[in-house]
Amino acid sequence: MSEMHPAKLLAFATHSDTKTLSMASPWNRSEPRSGELLRQLQRLAPSEASVLIVGETGTGKELAARYLHEHSGRRGPFVAVNCGAFSEQLVEAELFGHEVGAFTGALQARAGWFEAAHGGTLFLDEIGDMPLYLQVKLLRVLQERQVVRLGSRKPIAVDVRVIAATNLELEPAVEARQFRRDLYYRLDVASVRLPPLRQRPQDILPLAHYFIDRYRRRLGLEHVVLSAAAEQALLAHSWPGNIRELENVVHYGLIMCRDGTLWLEDLRLPTGAGHRTPGVTSGSAAADALEALSQALRRLLQSDLVPVYETVERLLLTTAYEHCDRT
Repeated sequence: MSEMHPAKLLAFATHSDTKTLSMASPWNRSEPRSGELLRQLQRLAPSEASVLIVGETGTGKELAARYLHEHSGRRGPFVAVNCGAFSEQLVEAELFGHEVGAFTGALQARAGWFEAAHGGTLFLDEIGDMPLYLQVKLLRVLQERQVVRLGSRKPIAVDVRVIAATNLELEPAVEARQFRRDLYYRLDVASVRLPPLRQRPQDILPLAHYFIDRYRRRLGLEHVVLSAAAEQALLAHSWPGNIRELENVVHYGLIMCRDGTLWLEDLRLPTGAGHRTPGVTSGSAAADALEALSQALRRLLQSDLVPVYETVERLLLTTAYEHCDRT
């Protein structure tokens, strides 16, 4: 596998460009947690083991599954399914397929997700939302490697690697008898835990720059840079929505930005709660002052003033003394 530049990042599950997947890593090698995760995925990819991916919403569970598939050597398709997106009446037919007349409205036979993923990978997102009676049938398919369509008695062999994902821990559901223990063990041959973005801060700015480049092209913008205060605000935010939230913040900021710079006020970030550094929050007086200082320093550096550092240091000390005299 070729080396991937740590700053060339791919965002998260909803973007399924396989060409990009082969070129870039969704995790920064220089960030310890991300580097460890990437090494784990690289080891798991060539195996046929079922994988259970656990992570908060927006951490990139589907992207991790796609990474496993793209580097597995499997030639079949990658089929992604959200187990909570269908009613109990439809999910069985969608999962296993059905024959004509199997239920009201079944006017033609239809292959299910397992058949569609033959030779490839079936990604079952939010597996914890699957009804108990379907968990029994899913377990049997995983054991027998065969599906039986609704309205049929003929088994159909399938060659599918199953990767499941959940944003909640399944062990409590197992103890509460809301999720079958035997299915849990069958799915959890290998477990991958995606750390939230707040636990891998070194990924925040590289991801932000990736999204800036991605969306500035779509918006027809020239080169766009982050202001110092905007960078500080991004690093201070705790990102409860993880990578998906970061993408939305950057996308909105680019719509609002001007003069080729993404300023603090362009970022739609909450004030107060959700920041690791409450003293420098979006929209606060301190943040605005820092932004003004950053702009002033840029103008000084572009001027003929020398030496800048000693001059600014002297000004800081003088202003601090004056402030103390007044208070």
